[in-house]
Amino acid sequence: MSLLEVKDVNQYYGGSHILRNVNLSAELGQVTVVLGRNGVGKTTLLKSLMGLVPIKSGGITFDGKAMQQATPYERARAGIGFVPQGREIFARLTVLENLQMGLAYKPGGTPIPAELFELFPVLKQMLGRRGGDLSGGQQQQLAIARALAAGPKLLILDEPTEGIQPNIIKDIGRVIRMLADRGNMAIVRVEQYYDFAEALADRYVVMERGEVIASGPGSEMQAKGVRQLVAI
Repeated sequence: MSLLEVKDVNQYYGGSHILRNVNLSAELGQVTVVLGRNGVGKTTLLKSLMGLVPIKSGGITFDGKAMQQATPYERARAGIGFVPQGREIFARLTVLENLQMGLAYKPGGTPIPAELFELFPVLKQMLGRRGGDLSGGQQQQLAIARALAAGPKLLILDEPTEGIQPNIIKDIGRVIRMLADRGNMAIVRVEQYYDFAEALADRYVVMERGEVIASGPGSEMQAKGVRQLVAI
């Protein structure tokens, strides 16, 4: 069984049918990339996985347990880390305090994993700086580090390259690949940049109008014409 199994998920906003019988899986040691044009339901899918929006029908299984009724904090405790679109760091808290928020459900005094500063060295240099004073790329690194602080089995990232400079995009890509290659974490990522998605995808899913219209191994994205499917 995959670490994450999404089966026939439907979700509505008011009378609008946003997700339509969506199926998706994520394996340990792999990066699953979700692609599609704006407004097709990608962010809603990730929020549904995290329990931030309820699903109408279908199932979400994580690590062998049904999760569709679980609260967001129960999913976090189970081992799901989430990096939302727009980062949503705490602008008035320091880098250190933001990272400590990632350990909120851990016992008091749990140290911040030293590995986070190996993955993102810039954060160690800025521990006392307020989150709102960081650049967009630095805030994204902070948001990812915060999600990693508790040691999740599944890391969900919503457009981690949005609005940041190319050199930091490369750094984030390196970290994502390193985390997946260890084999003890699955990664699900919504991505707007096709080239970055193709470079890192072990599996891909393409959405259109709330439905999955294509999926398969990342190595087949070019042959299957995925770039054309997501082109604006």
